[in-house]
Amino acid sequence: MRVDPPLLLAPMEDVTALPMRLIAKRIGRPGLMFTEFVSAMAVHHGAKKTLKKLWVDPLERPLGIQIFGGEPDVMVETARLCEEAGADLIDINMGCWVPKVCKTGSGAALLKDPDRAEEIVRAVARAVRVPVTVKVRAGWDWSLFAAPELALRFQDAGAQMITLHARFAKQGFEGEADWRLICEMRKAVRVPLIGNGDVKSPEDARRMIDETGCDGVMVGRAAISNPWGLRSIRCGLTGEPDPGPPALAERVEVALEHARAMVEYERRADPTSDAAQVEARAIRALRGQLPMYIKGETGAAAVRQRITLCDSVSELEDILLGFAGQARN
Repeated sequence: MRVDPPLLLAPMEDVTALPMRLIAKRIGRPGLMFTEFVSAMAVHHGAKKTLKKLWVDPLERPLGIQIFGGEPDVMVETARLCEEAGADLIDINMGCWVPKVCKTGSGAALLKDPDRAEEIVRAVARAVRVPVTVKVRAGWDWSLFAAPELALRFQDAGAQMITLHARFAKQGFEGEADWRLICEMRKAVRVPLIGNGDVKSPEDARRMIDETGCDGVMVGRAAISNPWGLRSIRCGLTGEPDPGPPALAERVEVALEHARAMVEYERRADPTSDAAQVEARAIRALRGQLPMYIKGETGAAAVRQRITLCDSVSELEDILLGFAGQARN
């Protein structure tokens, strides 16, 4: 698989659902995107809420489905289902620090059990035909920089790319990412290495590549409700002209597009439920993202609460189109 441009959209729970990815692909055009985290155990038990995360649209490819779990056999089962669903690669999450994930022995907890971590990578790599990749943190805490040793083990077990979020699991998202950790891993592995952490601009992306020698950059939080930020970073990496930031009208239009697509996504997942309830659930799922589309505009703070409390597309249209109209006047 060729990832071009060397810009990746990070897997983010409750963010990188199918509607968001299609918008990111159309406007930002990253070289590779990832789904939300997919619980292997939830897939094993047939959880509808999780199974919809496996939906792949041809327009968003190449696409990686990221899975997490602590049991090799369950991870293998889920990886095969992801491959059947159309995943272009399977990414194994060993970076999520959230307690409800780590307490199951999954995510970043595997950094403390390198033998089990290697066993999972080897089992999944043998089970599927598509590439298998791994996303890791630098280690569990500052007492042990485990990433280079683990990356070598994963490489030998069949991983074809490693992504390093240059923070320790215990940090969460606190503090600054230490890109020197990416440099150290670059010296250790021969497979492609992707750097992740605090890339917010084209300058950040180019500097990360130049300073660390990584093969590409992964962008996470800076892309939330901001596909134009991805576009700007892509242009910085490829030399394309950057159209610049969007006007308020375009941001409002895309926010509404996102909301409408989310409603259809939820209806497809739950076609027999009451339509109004499904619509309300879809809009509420975006309550943290929709206000960010107008962040920084004069008067945006005053309508933020109205946006987060609305539960229908028509109400959201009244709020956002009314706000855009007031801003024009």
